[in-house]
Amino acid sequence: MMWTTPKDLKAQLARLWDRGELLRDAVTGNTRFPFRLTIKGPTSGDITERFDVVRTWAAELANANSLRLEWQEIRHRVQGLQRLPSSGWIDSLDDALGWLGKRREWDRFSGLLEITRLQNPSLMPWLEKRPLQVLELEGEWSRLLAVVDWVRRHPRPAIYPRQVDLPGVHSKFIETHRAVLAELLDLAVPADSVDTTKTGIAQFAARYGFLDKPTRIRFRILDPEILALAGTSYPDITLDASSFSQLAIDVRRVFITENETNFLVLPNIPGAIAIFGSGYGWNALAQARWLELCTIHYWGDIDTHGFAILDQLRKHFSHVDSFLMDRASLDAHVFFWGREDKPQRCDLHRLTPEELCLYNDLRDNHIREGLRLEQEHLNFGWVQERIDQLLQRD
Repeated sequence: MMWTTPKDLKAQLARLWDRGELLRDAVTGNTRFPFRLTIKGPTSGDITERFDVVRTWAAELANANSLRLEWQEIRHRVQGLQRLPSSGWIDSLDDALGWLGKRREWDRFSGLLEITRLQNPSLMPWLEKRPLQVLELEGEWSRLLAVVDWVRRHPRPAIYPRQVDLPGVHSKFIETHRAVLAELLDLAVPADSVDTTKTGIAQFAARYGFLDKPTRIRFRILDPEILALAGTSYPDITLDASSFSQLAIDVRRVFITENETNFLVLPNIPGAIAIFGSGYGWNALAQARWLELCTIHYWGDIDTHGFAILDQLRKHFSHVDSFLMDRASLDAHVFFWGREDKPQRCDLHRLTPEELCLYNDLRDNHIREGLRLEQEHLNFGWVQERIDQLLQRD
């Protein structure tokens, strides 16, 4: 049977709760009761053929808790005048909460709503937008309000988030709740205290004027004649991006690779250093304008993402050469071909004609579907031969 049951009616009402509509009404003051529920009932044929079942169905609806039925009179050619439920009504919010078993949740939300209205009414739009999330955050809500109030009183504080000293707010609280706090702070703090060019969780600190952990750049000296640290040969060094940008060392050639093993095994190369790359995050490296005077080789995976990373790097250093990202290297390592799960599909505009041809073949599956060759799978003899060729050309 496709007739509406009390369970179906309760599900119609529950959808209001699951979408946050009932809690949202507490914020807006909207009144939606009495609320009509749709009933699909038996046909004339059902009344003829299954009259007793129809009567039982109607009685079950009539006995449903908190439900007021609207009846329709039907004159049936066999059974005569019959009264059947045509729609259901929930007359009050209290009836709805009672039927759904949500009175406790309503009271909890009402308490959070009142606290917010008193302490920081600018956040009311967020409670209207995400009422169910407010309930989920009940145990943290007072601390969230305290943090928002602190930032409002200390715009762009220029300290690390863990330095915010508030009773009951542990040192990792702000970092843990950055996603929620970002939405709350956008509502509560003055607009001129928010750097709207900084977006996303990773740029939370910069958006609201906190100090952020410095981006660190790791590099290896590949030439013992390059004096970076006294008394060391081929040192492996990590510096913050600002310090790296101010390096004054005699470097003529730079290799950037995404794989740590490749980074570690690059051999002695005159006038060269190796940089351990960071995917698409080239902004920190771009501070080192002295790299513009160096020959730069980028060694990435031979797949669509590898070429996309190369394309992004050339946004900052247009003279970058790709290294071991060519068709010959791909063809020489067929045994190690793998699969790229989610290839790039966009057009890239900073590739050379040869690179672009290979990129398009990979993107459009002209060689094999989802083909990739990870950089660490290249034979080291092949790598050494290519390095020797570079040096011979100089």
